[in-house]
Amino acid sequence: MAFGSFDKGPGAPMAEINTTPLVDVMLVLLVVFIITAPLLTNNVKLDLPQAAAAQHQDKPEQIRLSIAADGGVFWNDQPVSREALAARFSAAVQANPKVELNLRADKSVRYELVATTLAAAQQSGVSRIGFVTEAP
Repeated sequence: MAFGSFDKGPGAPMAEINTTPLVDVMLVLLVVFIITAPLLTNNVKLDLPQAAAAQHQDKPEQIRLSIAADGGVFWNDQPVSREALAARFSAAVQANPKVELNLRADKSVRYELVATTLAAAQQSGVSRIGFVTEAP
């Protein structure tokens, strides 16, 4: 393919790109993909047997721990002292090792209180900790 000046003289080479081969290749690729796309989904039709069984309920216990603006701590909406938290965390982990802690803290609570609560939970063996927030 020769490129040259844009002069339209009698001996000037053609300066336009021929896009016909490009369009031909793209249409062939499109047809190939249209044909092969349905083959990529391998669905096997099965007639599965029906069984009636009770659904297994293996939900871990959830601890709802709330820290109020004044620093008060509530374990499942019941007030608890900060000194008793470690013992309650240990008892909850012994009862169910997959216990979950859902922590709710007021936005004006000092971070120190939240950090010490999290440290007590972690030292007692609670490994699943979540923070609960309100949607705006």
